[in-house]
Amino acid sequence: MSIEISETVKVIMEMTAMMDPEDDYNTIVEAEEKIKASRAQKEKELEEAHANLRALSKNLEVARQSAKRPKSVPSAEVHAATVNELDDSKLSLVKSISDAENLLASQEAELAALKEEYQSLEHYDPATEHEKDLDGTALRLKIYRGIGFEIAMNDKNQVSNVLVRSQSGDVHPVYLDVDQPQTEYTHQLWKLAAS
Repeated sequence: MSIEISETVKVIMEMTAMMDPEDDYNTIVEAEEKIKASRAQKEKELEEAHANLRALSKNLEVARQSAKRPKSVPSAEVHAATVNELDDSKLSLVKSISDAENLLASQEAELAALKEEYQSLEHYDPATEHEKDLDGTALRLKIYRGIGFEIAMNDKNQVSNVLVRSQSGDVHPVYLDVDQPQTEYTHQLWKLAAS
């Protein structure tokens, strides 16, 4: 056993020469510093990732809110119903306006006719119109009848003969001829009327 121990000691001694605790210590310190630096770098990256995540989450929330229809804005169905109601209202208003324009046009025409009638009535003289209505010919015929002369007309609306009622009540016909002078007829008519 002693050989084994001595050999073991010998191997350990050889190994001790190879082992430099300062080198190992420096290696360990260096490794710890690298681990710390790596850990710090990872924590920094993690912090940056968390900051980016928070910023992206905020952006996502803002995007969600902007994508949502605000409460003051109606839904698509309500909007479509409102548009349909407004279209119906527009059509009824167009019809009402058209009816009102037609009524206005007819009332303007009526007003123009009334103005024209007013103008004609402004220049209307009832006495003159009454005189026009009285047919002078009819009045003269009535006067002639009253004094005993009744004039008969032919188909051409010309005087063809005169019936003379005398004071005695007899009726005498006098046929008119265009060739005979009027003074002779006048004299003959008054002579028969006086008989």
